[in-house]
Amino acid sequence: MRARAELVEGVVLEKRLGSLPVIADFCRRIDIAGIIDRLCPVRDVALATHGQVIEILIANRLTNPAAMAGICDWARAWAVPEVYGIAASALGDDRLGRALDAVAEHVDTIVGTVGAAAIDRFGIDVTRLHWDMTSISLYGAYPQTDPDYPAPGWGHPKDRRPDLKQIQAGIAVSADGAVPVFHQVYDGGAGEVAQVVEAMRSLQDLAAAPGFLMVGDSKLISYGNLTAMTDAQVKFLAPLAAARVPAGLFASIDAAATTPVDYIALRDVRKPADQRCAYRVTEDVMDLAGRRKTDPVHQVRRILVHSSANQHAAQTARQLKLGKARTDLDTLTRTAGTRYHPDIAAVTTKAAQISRKRRVGAYLRTTVTTDPDTGKPVFAWHFDQAAIDAEAATDGWYALLTNLETSQADAAEVLRRYKAQNTVEQRYSTIKGPLAVAPMFLQTNRRITALITVICLALLIFSLIEREVRLRLAEQNRTDMVGFYAFDNRAVRPTARLILQALHDLRIIPAHHRQPPKIPQPGWLQAQLLALLNIDPTRPRWL
Repeated sequence: MRARAELVEGVVLEKRLGSLPVIADFCRRIDIAGIIDRLCPVRDVALATHGQVIEILIANRLTNPAAMAGICDWARAWAVPEVYGIAASALGDDRLGRALDAVAEHVDTIVGTVGAAAIDRFGIDVTRLHWDMTSISLYGAYPQTDPDYPAPGWGHPKDRRPDLKQIQAGIAVSADGAVPVFHQVYDGGAGEVAQVVEAMRSLQDLAAAPGFLMVGDSKLISYGNLTAMTDAQVKFLAPLAAARVPAGLFASIDAAATTPVDYIALRDVRKPADQRCAYRVTEDVMDLAGRRKTDPVHQVRRILVHSSANQHAAQTARQLKLGKARTDLDTLTRTAGTRYHPDIAAVTTKAAQISRKRRVGAYLRTTVTTDPDTGKPVFAWHFDQAAIDAEAATDGWYALLTNLETSQADAAEVLRRYKAQNTVEQRYSTIKGPLAVAPMFLQTNRRITALITVICLALLIFSLIEREVRLRLAEQNRTDMVGFYAFDNRAVRPTARLILQALHDLRIIPAHHRQPPKIPQPGWLQAQLLALLNIDPTRPRWL
């Protein structure tokens, strides 16, 4: 439900304050408005600078995301004028559009400067950065695009909307607090492999230190990418795509030669020891050659990882598909020669359809013959147990490639570092969840680029708030926080989403009749959070 200011005889008695003071404080600590205003100045008579408008758009994304046409109404209902000093009437969609147009021209500089400022102000460790890309679906045809900005296009959408064009975005999050310190917008049809080198160079500039570790998915691995990272003295860590794993590699591993890994997944922390996922590792080396004979061969470490949870999932999935295929094949055995499948061609076609649909072609063996008495087709089948056993021998195994020296990280430590890669997916889920990025529509690809930058800056503030609260709790030797509970009534670690939700109901009484604005006493949990974030609502430095 949209928030509304409470009115009595035309006088605003109360507005929603929510987390606006926290968001404004974090934006000003990084100086987002100042960075943008120095790059995109406006005339002195302007009611709001471009930087102020962008900070307000960031606040909207983190409190009550609205379309451009709805920002003005949101600002009236919330304490935007009191916190930011900008009248709601100055936030029409035309003004917002002009701010996006101005920002689009300087996106790369803004992203780099804001990221560096966040690293400096909050002391973020960027010696390990996790990189990944995602797609954002778009409504509209966009027949004409500005060639200076990423263009919407057809691709392989992550949200399974092949009917819509898309734009792509890549983000890099720090291992320290999962803070997205860098992002980049790409064409809708851009290949992920081809973007790695440019992203690596940007992250190298941001890290400002040689030899930082870049962790990514299998798209990180190509001969060209490895050559560029080796030449730049950048360390990398990524999984080897299943299609590139040599045949028989996993089946030939001696389980007795593997080493257990002291690692507990977050989902297993409260499980009994015998129900937790167990990891084992071993390693060898892998040669990666270029297309030309003169290309030098890269020799990298290959960490072979076995996960008991992955093994169990693979076994369950195989039994499920075998069971479904068995039902379909038994039905075909009975209906072969009937009006449903009257001849050999019909039976053969149906058998191939079952094999594809149930994905059992690797071990399905079929024969179609003709009954000499009736002339009708006869269908017989069986599963090749040897093929099933060969596949089962690889269950739970996957490979990681890295150029980290063994003195920097043994095989177990390599796995532990890779396991933080899911933080990127978690941040992407935040973009498409709490920050409300559904399929979007804007008039130009220029504004699309700018709006995605606004959303990623909102994600940066979102993550910094979470990191700051957890650091303050860690100083008190605490990880969870009373007031935030799981379904079983146990206290849990505060997340940015829980923090912003807890602050959502804060109210403010605007100034009237020469009285200054007043904030009613916050609740216990709200007061605890504000204290951890060093924000005193009774003496608001943001007013």
